[in-house]
Amino acid sequence: MGVEKTRARTRRLALSAMLCALGVVILYLGALVEVLDLSLAAVASLITVFAVIELGGWWHWLIFGVTGTLALLVLPQKFGAAVYVLFAGWFPIAKRWAERRLPKGLAFAVKLAAFNLSLLAAYGVTRAFGVPVMLDTAVYVAVGFLELTYLLYDLVLTRMITLYVYRWREKLKIHRFLK
Repeated sequence: MGVEKTRARTRRLALSAMLCALGVVILYLGALVEVLDLSLAAVASLITVFAVIELGGWWHWLIFGVTGTLALLVLPQKFGAAVYVLFAGWFPIAKRWAERRLPKGLAFAVKLAAFNLSLLAAYGVTRAFGVPVMLDTAVYVAVGFLELTYLLYDLVLTRMITLYVYRWREKLKIHRFLK
């Protein structure tokens, strides 16, 4: 392996470590101010977006896994970390895959199905920890509200990706640093 390739890998590793630390700090702020835990989990997902765009390869999975694991281990309140692990952290990776490989309508359906599976996983986790969850009309209304929130999140994420790629990327020049 050449010296330049080794330097590029080292730069990617260093940037990945900094992104993981930043993600944990963002999620920690959400745990400290509990009203912001969901919002800051969504903000932490922007780190995964950045990794998908700039680092490519498997680096974004590494950042998602390390950030999620550290957040679950060190955060005093685990709700924001759980949202990150169960949905917000991996969704930008799935979004890119679906939108690049599938027709638009099918990509939308796959992303919505992935969100609903993450809701089901969250339900399973809460049941596993003995949290009583009653299935009544309020739950179905809540799921509908969460699906609307997901649609807004997906739209905002698309706009943020577009803004980064077409306005900020060339100004920051991080992709040149990683070569």
